[in-house]
Amino acid sequence: VQLQASGGGLVQPGGSLRLSCAASENIFSINAMGWYRQAPGKQRELVAAITSGGSANYADSVKGRFTISRDNAKNTVYLQMNSLKPEDTAVYYCNALKVIFTQGYVYWGQGTLVTVSS
Repeated sequence: VQLQASGGGLVQPGGSLRLSCAASENIFSINAMGWYRQAPGKQRELVAAITSGGSANYADSVKGRFTISRDNAKNTVYLQMNSLKPEDTAVYYCNALKVIFTQGYVYWGQGTLVTVSS
């Protein structure tokens, strides 16, 4: 599975951005997709994830501000980020988990930089 992330950029505090992650294959075949982020000097952390059935979960720090969604027809997962804060500044990575029989395979996109600053 190849993942192409896009949509990052510079935004002022309180602003919004939408990240997109386009998969190279039908996302029905992918068990879960998500977004991680890594800020300078920090470990990569899960931001949000969504299963093939549509169940979503979020990091506590983004609940109520970020929304993950999927467009099966476009094989794309989105992360709508509202009320952005400077602490949301990070490189955001798209992630996919595909389980074949009992083996799990994890795939990563190239990352897109989000900078929240005035």
